[in-house]
Amino acid sequence: MTGFGRGTAREGDAEATVEVRTVNGRFAEVSVRGLGELAEREAAIQGLVKVAIDRGNATVHVSASAGDGDSGLRVDTAAAARLGALLREAAEAAGLGAGAVTVADLLRAGDVLAPAPPDPAHAETAWAATRAALADALDRLEAMRRAEGAALHDDLAARADALEGLTRDVEQRAPIRLEVARQRLRDRLGDLADVPDLDPGRLEAEAVLLADKLDVTEETVRLRSHLDQFREALVEAEPVGRRLNFLAQEIGREVNTIGSKANDAELTRLSVSMKEELEKIREQVQNVV
Repeated sequence: MTGFGRGTAREGDAEATVEVRTVNGRFAEVSVRGLGELAEREAAIQGLVKVAIDRGNATVHVSASAGDGDSGLRVDTAAAARLGALLREAAEAAGLGAGAVTVADLLRAGDVLAPAPPDPAHAETAWAATRAALADALDRLEAMRRAEGAALHDDLAARADALEGLTRDVEQRAPIRLEVARQRLRDRLGDLADVPDLDPGRLEAEAVLLADKLDVTEETVRLRSHLDQFREALVEAEPVGRRLNFLAQEIGREVNTIGSKANDAELTRLSVSMKEELEKIREQVQNVV
């Protein structure tokens, strides 16, 4: 299910901002960006997010800043001393005199600033801030997903009701369609009344086979059962995305069979309408965890 959550937190001199974005997916997959010195915490962040989303693709962006005045750099004093000596030697060799070497000279000549070694205490503080910001972001993400879930519930419930209404129309039309087919068979039998050696028993058997071939009672009974289970799943608290997807497939089997048995313009129209509603259900079910 799609969603977005943004959280911020401060611990000591460290501040963190975490953003979590989710899109639909069959499994729980999490990518984390911007960790910096918290790279070793990637697996922990992925685990926390997977517990929260259960299913879907999530992207987590972490921005953790150090306290005031902490640039994350240090002066490489040995390199600075060597460069200063070399610059003075070069100046004397060029006859420029041994003037004072400026900071600008050192920065232009080479790297005298190096990344500061990691501070375990600061890393722990930054992780505490990041963990709190992540929890905040996941809470906001969950709130957004719940709101979307409520809208999905209403839409899917309405689609299920529409399918049940169409099923009722099929049940009302089926006997009429069957009687029309029987009358056609009677008319044909009337045309064959004068044919010698015509076996009435065989013709009656053909009538029974025709009725069985066109009967959709079993399909509508199973369809109603699937729709009842579908509505029951909609109100369950646990993740039901896979179950709804399975039920949508089973509903599709019955709808397709009804369409194949239609042999009637009105039933064909009803089966097409059922397929349209079912397709919308299938699209929406992909958004359910």
